[in-house]
Amino acid sequence: MAYDIVLKRVYSEPSPEDGARVLVDRLWPRGKPRESLALTDWYRDASPSPLLRRQYHQGEISGAVFAARYRGELRDAPDSLLPLMRHARRGRLTLLSAARNLDDSHLPILHDMLIKALREEDAADLEPASPPCFGHQLDDSGAARS
Repeated sequence: MAYDIVLKRVYSEPSPEDGARVLVDRLWPRGKPRESLALTDWYRDASPSPLLRRQYHQGEISGAVFAARYRGELRDAPDSLLPLMRHARRGRLTLLSAARNLDDSHLPILHDMLIKALREEDAADLEPASPPCFGHQLDDSGAARS
């Protein structure tokens, strides 16, 4: 199944085509009243940890190190993606951030991990949950017929 997940700055105007609008930042965007954002949800649990965010923004770690550590945080807490997965299964999901440059933010990494988790869940749904029933091969006493 194809999923429609887009990335957008929280300072961009809301659009009816946005679908579910979810802010995925730990900090509230400066100068933005909640009503003006038309948010479906503000979900902090899938954003980078405060320490990782601070290290990246202060230049203590590179973008590659940030990406690897953030992927690790998401892998270590797979349930943190579940609310976003639910939104993505219902239709378009717009992930929002206050970052100035979305390409250098956590959103592309989150997008990729979200798509990966959705596909893994889809693949797991295709596998049988239990072995096939062989009840039709039992005799009246419940023993297997030969």
